[in-house]
Amino acid sequence: MRAISLNPLTKSIEEVELDIQANTIYTFFNSILIDEMASLNRHMIHSDANALSLKKKPYFIGEQIVIGDALIVGQNELEEIDASIPLSDLELLVNYDVSPFYLEVLDLLSNTDINLYRTFEVSKKDEKLQLNVEWVLYTFNIADERTKEYFVTELEKVVESNASVEDYMQKMAQLAINTVS
Repeated sequence: MRAISLNPLTKSIEEVELDIQANTIYTFFNSILIDEMASLNRHMIHSDANALSLKKKPYFIGEQIVIGDALIVGQNELEEIDASIPLSDLELLVNYDVSPFYLEVLDLLSNTDINLYRTFEVSKKDEKLQLNVEWVLYTFNIADERTKEYFVTELEKVVESNASVEDYMQKMAQLAINTVS
């Protein structure tokens, strides 16, 4: 099966041929904890869920933050298939420039067990929304400097006190939703 491997340290994007078995993705990352992100049309981005705590290099695929190596495979409704995105198109989507805000927050989060992609629920009027930490970081990254400073200062307090980072992120997501509602 055609897959695409991304390495942020070498900034390489290359095709790899994989024989997909039940444990192929886990073997590729040498990890049993894998994150899956369906942010590319008809493709799944796989990454090592331990990459944050291991302080691996972050980068973007489109607007999706990815940490460490990634493996992209095609995806239909039921199974993994050949990746069909041309490498030249993928190269246009990959951005290795990560803002100081992201770098500072990811460094703080590396000392926790938070998963950037696990969803939590917030409310918008009568509607329930499923958001995640990655969405919160994206939202606060585009905020003004004072808001970013507040976010980081409060996150530092949460991490230092060993309070729930997920609860803090859910609170910040709700705050952001309330601001735009």
